[in-house]
Amino acid sequence: MNAESSVSAPLSAPVAASQSGEPAPRIDLLRIAQWIAPGSRVLDLGCGDGRLLAYLQQTRQVRGAGVEIDDEQVIAAVRRGVSVIQQNLEGGLALFDDAQFDTVVLSQTLQSMRHTEHILREMARVARYGIVSFPNFGHWQVRLQLLFAGHMPRTDMLPFSWYDTPNIHHCTIKDFRQLCTAVGVRMEKAVALNAWGSPLRLNAPWWFWNLFGEQAVFLLSRRD
Repeated sequence: MNAESSVSAPLSAPVAASQSGEPAPRIDLLRIAQWIAPGSRVLDLGCGDGRLLAYLQQTRQVRGAGVEIDDEQVIAAVRRGVSVIQQNLEGGLALFDDAQFDTVVLSQTLQSMRHTEHILREMARVARYGIVSFPNFGHWQVRLQLLFAGHMPRTDMLPFSWYDTPNIHHCTIKDFRQLCTAVGVRMEKAVALNAWGSPLRLNAPWWFWNLFGEQAVFLLSRRD
């Protein structure tokens, strides 16, 4: 698997686009944008208010659509000029043909899905590449809170209490690598980000990423 060093697009570009008064894009979205080729066909699963797709349309001239279930988020995305299909992802991606897209994105949604293997297989079916970002439940702060405080952890990335969290799968970077092997998708690139959004050393061992990475972004491809 190649590390993120082959990516050369600047991180500052999406930040400049947010100076109109909107909140700055999440750092994982900036990384995702770097890995999407100009002019490609993109499907954004759980697209939220459409901010990522709108940015990609403006700067990468991509063609694509989002999938979102929340009514208010769908309305917000449409107002941004993003095409959105209102659908529950748990039902799969049966609406889409094989290889209909170049890249499919699943950002900060994997941990809240019941059928994680199924959605990864569906991503590999409808697109050549998939990009997945998720919070790392193996981060040292999470481990220490559970070990010494004796309660389910709460961090900046995981702000929910145990009783109202949408996260039903507590996935670590190590867990996700094992899932990719089980599903049969290839890991092309990856980056782990610390609490300040900075990438950890690319040549660091996986255990280091799993301990100090607050979130991770993976570029996947299907095995032909």
